[in-house]
Amino acid sequence: MRELVLTIDSVLRGKLTRKEDLAAGRIDVPVLRLVAAGVLLGVVYGLCMGLFAVMREGNPSTAQLLATTVKVPLLFLLTLIVTYPSLYVVSALFDSRLRSAQTMRLLLTAVCVNLALLASLGPVTVFFTLSTDSYPFMVLLNVLFMGISGLAGLAFLRRALDAVFSIPVSGGVPRPAPPGAETGQKSAAVAAWRPVTPPSRRIFTFWILIYGVVGAQMGWILRPFIGSPGLEFQFFRERGSNFFAAVIEALQKLLS
Repeated sequence: MRELVLTIDSVLRGKLTRKEDLAAGRIDVPVLRLVAAGVLLGVVYGLCMGLFAVMREGNPSTAQLLATTVKVPLLFLLTLIVTYPSLYVVSALFDSRLRSAQTMRLLLTAVCVNLALLASLGPVTVFFTLSTDSYPFMVLLNVLFMGISGLAGLAFLRRALDAVFSIPVSGGVPRPAPPGAETGQKSAAVAAWRPVTPPSRRIFTFWILIYGVVGAQMGWILRPFIGSPGLEFQFFRERGSNFFAAVIEALQKLLS
C-alpha cells in the first residue's frame, strides 16, 4: 500500500514524467504499480459514489454499492483499452518519439492523474450523499466531478505531449536570422532552436475527441453507477438512448 501511495505522489509531482525524459521518448514508470494505483483510486471513488444507493430512503441497495466500486475503475481501464490503438496510430503518424509501450505508459499516467483528483473529491460526494436525497442532483454532481478530474488529466497530457514533440536544443528547426544581421549573429540564430508544438496540439485535439466520446458512452454502457431509487438493482441496464441525453434529462428533472 505504501508503494502505491508513493507512486501516486510521484505521478502528481511529475517525477515519473520529467520534461527531458519525455523529449527523449523515455517514460520509465512502473506499469503494474500504476495500474494497481489507478484501480485503488477508482475503488475509493466508487465507494463514495455508490454510497447513495445505501443511504437513500426506500429500496436501499448494498449490491449497487459493490457494483459501483467495481465499475468506476473498470470504466477508465476499458476506455483506455478501446481507444489506445487509435491514439497510438495517430501519434505515430506525427512521428512521435514514443513507441507503443511508452505511449501506453503516458496514457496510464494521465488516467492515474485523473483518478487521483476524482478520488480526492470523494469526501465531497459523501457529504452531499448524506445531505440530500435528490437523485438527479447526485447524477449531475458525479458527472461534474468526473468532468473536472478529466480536465486535470487532459492538462497533464497536454503538457506531456508538448514535451514529447518539442525539439531539444541539440536539434530542430532554426530561427531565421533577422535582416542585416552579421555572420556571427546568423550563426547564433541558426543554433537557436524552437519547440515545434503544432503536432502536439493536433494529436491532443484528436485524443480529446476520441477518449471523451468513448469514455462518455462507456459510462452509459456500464450504468447504473448510482442506481435510480425507483428501480430494482441491475448490474447493467438495457441499452437505449445515450450519455448526453441522460445528462440533459437529469438537468431538466433537477430544474423542474
